[in-house]
Amino acid sequence: MDNLAITYLFLFILILVIVLGMVFLFITFNNRKNQLLQQQLEDQLAAQKKQYESELNALRSQLNPHFVHNSLNAIQYYIQRNEVEISEDYLTKFSKLMRLFFDYSRTKTITLKEEIAFIKKYLDIEKLRFEDKISYKINVDKELDLNDLEIPTMLLQPMLENSVNHGIFHKSTSGTIHVEFLKTEIENKYQIIIKDDGIGINKTKKHNKNTTGTAKAHSSAVIAERLDILNDSGDWNISYSIHDRSDIDDGTGTIVQLTIQNLSDL
Repeated sequence: MDNLAITYLFLFILILVIVLGMVFLFITFNNRKNQLLQQQLEDQLAAQKKQYESELNALRSQLNPHFVHNSLNAIQYYIQRNEVEISEDYLTKFSKLMRLFFDYSRTKTITLKEEIAFIKKYLDIEKLRFEDKISYKINVDKELDLNDLEIPTMLLQPMLENSVNHGIFHKSTSGTIHVEFLKTEIENKYQIIIKDDGIGINKTKKHNKNTTGTAKAHSSAVIAERLDILNDSGDWNISYSIHDRSDIDDGTGTIVQLTIQNLSDL
């Protein structure tokens, strides 16, 4: 075999090796790409499943059977006392609140205007149930655009329920819940402060040591999980803190602070 034939053979083998190498790299790259896409799809499905479970838990948390049972008992109580006007008012507000529970469970966000109307309905029912042992105040910054700004559904009510059932309920005198909606200097970002003058979370923890504390623990766990999922979604930036007021000022009770920014609108 002459040198020219050897050279052609060497080039053929070299080209064949290069082609086979490129085919191998292409197959390896394609398989890896498919694996990554499959893993990404599985991660997305897992995240969606977790979100749906969280939203379902949030709905279950809000549709607290004790709240429903106690409200119906309170309505029956007013009927037995022949206080027809109060019982009719109570029943009307209760039915409207239940309808909103289910309406809002089918959407991810509502406007601040809708949220404020919603929590007013909830707190009005609690006022009736506790025969005005509870009062509330809602202050809204005039700079906030209530029709434009949005909030995740089913976010504030469990926090307010904690204030009612684990703060003011254990107080010997009447109590007040104060809710503030405040504008911040950053666009599309606002702050919510929920303050009550109940017994505070420090005393609540001591009280729960002598009881099961299941409802409180479950509600707090649902709130924390929901906020984590909302932040992980990339659509929201929500900071959350809860303190006993005796730890930060001279007051008694609990203060919850939320700073909310809807990133999907930016």
